[in-house]
Amino acid sequence: MSDPIQQFQETIRSAAAGKTALRIRGSGSKDFYGVSLDGEVLDTRDYSGVVEYDPTELVFTARAGTPLREVEATLAENGQMLPFEPPHFGPDATFGGCIGSGFSGPRRAYMGATRDFVLGVRSLNSAGEDLQFGGQVMKNVAGYDVSRLMTGSFGTLGLMLDMSVKVLPIPEDEQTLRLEMNEAAAIEAMNRWAGQPLPLSATCFVGKSLYVRVSGAASAVAAARKQLGGETIDGAPFWHSVREQTHPFFTDARSVWRLSMKSTTAPLALGPTLIEWNGSLRWISGNGELDRMHAAASKAGGYATRFRSETRPAAIQELPPAMVTLHKKIKQALDPEGIFGPRRIHAEF
Repeated sequence: MSDPIQQFQETIRSAAAGKTALRIRGSGSKDFYGVSLDGEVLDTRDYSGVVEYDPTELVFTARAGTPLREVEATLAENGQMLPFEPPHFGPDATFGGCIGSGFSGPRRAYMGATRDFVLGVRSLNSAGEDLQFGGQVMKNVAGYDVSRLMTGSFGTLGLMLDMSVKVLPIPEDEQTLRLEMNEAAAIEAMNRWAGQPLPLSATCFVGKSLYVRVSGAASAVAAARKQLGGETIDGAPFWHSVREQTHPFFTDARSVWRLSMKSTTAPLALGPTLIEWNGSLRWISGNGELDRMHAAASKAGGYATRFRSETRPAAIQELPPAMVTLHKKIKQALDPEGIFGPRRIHAEF
């Protein structure tokens, strides 16, 4: 059997020589995201498997093509989990797509984002060179922190081969509460509770209901339930539908906008809204214009992203010129030939 890494290197070097584009892809579960899907597909799924995992060290290393469901199953067998609760967006999502997209789920506001848990990355650059960034410990000062820079880059900076992440124990107990209230009251409640010593692990307002998940020691969860009130429900199906965007809010929408902003921002009146992360993440359903969404988010100290749409958008974000210049410099430094995923994130490069 041929060596997948050697095949990757040959493909990359050939693309660089011919200045042809490559699109790094696992199962394609994140293909909906981005401006364009240019380039010949470089499929990572033949390069899979766990590289190293010692549950006592809370560090997990696997290859890019490893199915994400297998990663989570392996961790669950040892009572552990990926703390950032990544969405799959498809049954065959890969570990590489998980880190490459950088998407985080409902637990993100309380545990941290995907890049917060990435310890190290082994990758191939546009010259086909095999590089290693970071390591397998949280405090690592071996060079620039390129591993976290590549997290969320959608394969536009290089081909990630192996990724090491920190994992955490699954909470002893977890309960979901539902409370009926309007959007303004929900925003106020989420922010008030966020400032209290409560074991929150997820919040979501949709329709006329606020859903609150508490996780941790059984005694702490019981105390939080008593303090928060509301109706106790089977939360697993609900949080899965929010994380995977199978909830009717998402499936009934033609376009979905993702607005990140100050958590205390009042209701925006931009369209049907689903709110997560204590109010700092607003999903808006509708065909609004990018400049209007960006203006609303910018006023609230954040930014807007066109997350899903029926057709490929001309742009997914409106960034300040200085930020675009910085992105160009990073792209030029890590992919000088410009072969990896051109125009996936920016229409210009």
